[in-house]
Amino acid sequence: MTLSPAVTALCENSNQVFLDAAKLLLTYADNIIRNPNEEKYRSIRIGNLTFSTKLLPVKGAVECLFEMGFEEAETHLVFPPSASLEQLKLIRESIAAERDLRMSGERPVQPASQPAAASTSAPQTSAAASCPSPAPSTQQPSSLESSMSFFVTLQSNFQHVMQYENLELQLKARSIIPHQQLSSAAEHQLKELKEADPECKVGMEECLVLQLLRWFKQDFFSWVDCLPCSQCGGPTTHYQALSPTAEELRWGAQRVENHYCQSCQLSTRFPRYNHPEKLLETRRGRCGEWANCFTLCCRALGLEARYIWDSTDHVWTEVYSVSQRRWLHCDSCENVCDKPLLYEVGWGKKLAYVLAFSKDQVVDVTWRYSCKHPEVLSRRTKVKEAWLLHTINGLNAARQQSLSPDRKRELTERLLVELVEFISPKKPKPGELGGRNSGSLAWRIARGETRGADAKASTQAEAFVFTPTEEEKKTRLLHVRYSASMDQYCRVSNSSEIIQSWDQCVWKKDSVFRKVENDWKMAYIARTEGFPVGRISWKFDLAPAGFKIHSVSIMARSQTFHSGNVSWSLQSGQMTTEFSGDGRQQPFPSLAGSSELIVAAELSGGDGDNSWQHSQLFRQALDEQEPSFEVIIQLQDA
Repeated sequence: MTLSPAVTALCENSNQVFLDAAKLLLTYADNIIRNPNEEKYRSIRIGNLTFSTKLLPVKGAVECLFEMGFEEAETHLVFPPSASLEQLKLIRESIAAERDLRMSGERPVQPASQPAAASTSAPQTSAAASCPSPAPSTQQPSSLESSMSFFVTLQSNFQHVMQYENLELQLKARSIIPHQQLSSAAEHQLKELKEADPECKVGMEECLVLQLLRWFKQDFFSWVDCLPCSQCGGPTTHYQALSPTAEELRWGAQRVENHYCQSCQLSTRFPRYNHPEKLLETRRGRCGEWANCFTLCCRALGLEARYIWDSTDHVWTEVYSVSQRRWLHCDSCENVCDKPLLYEVGWGKKLAYVLAFSKDQVVDVTWRYSCKHPEVLSRRTKVKEAWLLHTINGLNAARQQSLSPDRKRELTERLLVELVEFISPKKPKPGELGGRNSGSLAWRIARGETRGADAKASTQAEAFVFTPTEEEKKTRLLHVRYSASMDQYCRVSNSSEIIQSWDQCVWKKDSVFRKVENDWKMAYIARTEGFPVGRISWKFDLAPAGFKIHSVSIMARSQTFHSGNVSWSLQSGQMTTEFSGDGRQQPFPSLAGSSELIVAAELSGGDGDNSWQHSQLFRQALDEQEPSFEVIIQLQDA
């Protein structure tokens, strides 16, 4: 019998560990087989002492439950009615066969060892509070310098988050936040969600988080690339760093950027403040300042929040949802909530270490943000996993000494739920960036992931194809506009239908995003920082409706700086036509008779650290109403 991956992993445990886990797994399976209609046998509470001590720490054990057909559901694993009993029996027989071989003595006894915290899909670092500490001999990292540097990062972040617990500082933040207005909007939103989906598990906290994210990005904080010149208001460039003053150091600004104006030959100082109180005054910065101040704002509103540090140079926030019993990813820079795969799938980040810091504990949450666990594991080379586990356990033990037994129990139960989430296999569909509950109708509506009145529409981040609607068939016209300032498409030929967000009508995209310059009041599509090339395309397919192109004209705006480059092209069958993104409406008679058209742009080139900004699509002022991209296709019968 060929063993499944999970059963194979289970067999790698020592003999006694395997037999103990197998006994429990077979009990779960047999209960369902004998009583297929009994709900109590189809659910396993993650916080159950037997499960958390006998299965969760054992390599391959929880994965066997997933292979049987169990699914994660908040604080439980459940065997849903749609799951296959035959699949459950198949995994059950594989485990039973291996158990029988070991008990009969036909299988060589495995040497005794500590149970692994989990398989490669959720390594030992995940189990910071539930697994025994490794022996001292295995706790030494390969590089003392690397481990000490990592320890300083852990300790400094763990200490930094205690600033959010300062009651006077929370009161100051609360005096600035329009909390009554946000609460009222959240209550109204929750009411609408309940009407749309009476069974939804969305509470006031989630709606308040969404309102806070919107206010923070749109009305409160601003992004800084280069500050305008303090004298003439013109553009500046990064120059040699300046030394911080005593006052700047008092607010944690170890670095002061020099934004130099060539015209005035004047430097504008940009201290990188690291104290949330100062950020309440300056209200500007990059991701570090945004996440720092936003996490304080969450705590000021009574939300349980933690600061997330990513070793690939990004930070954000997580907020605990009582109604969903899990932590929600919140990125204030992007105004997004519960899209943990944003960085790996959306931005193409090569993640390694993602750690959560709260007033009570440190948790390695890397696995929530990845669907490519083996790749991530191969990049975790800064410190040994056993050392990291031991260090996190030590920090948590010291911090939690003064906590009540009830609070400690609550944290442990939450961590157990997280560990199961980390082990859960993630297989995102194209464009899917959400967490485990991203399919909830009400939650998708709350996050703006449905279109208009169609409550069943899912998020469409790519692979969209324009095909003629009934109205467009009658008028024999397909006319689409996009405005970067409003970030919306207008399908003029379909009763001027409005579709929000630049990526909702995209055919393919690679390493591009919409950039808003709040200081310059401009918006555009740019390539992702750190990537040499960005690509985006839109597809029009007339064949399914029985039409072909009679005539087509296209207008596109693009702008380059320094050595930046934008290449526009039209692709139809084997034919490719290049054109200029100069903002003119251009006809393409050679495409007449074609039934398919792809409009594509490639962004490349540029100089220095800001090279990604030197090639831009659709750049326009935020108060501009005119479209920056337009496609007009006259149709004829095929």
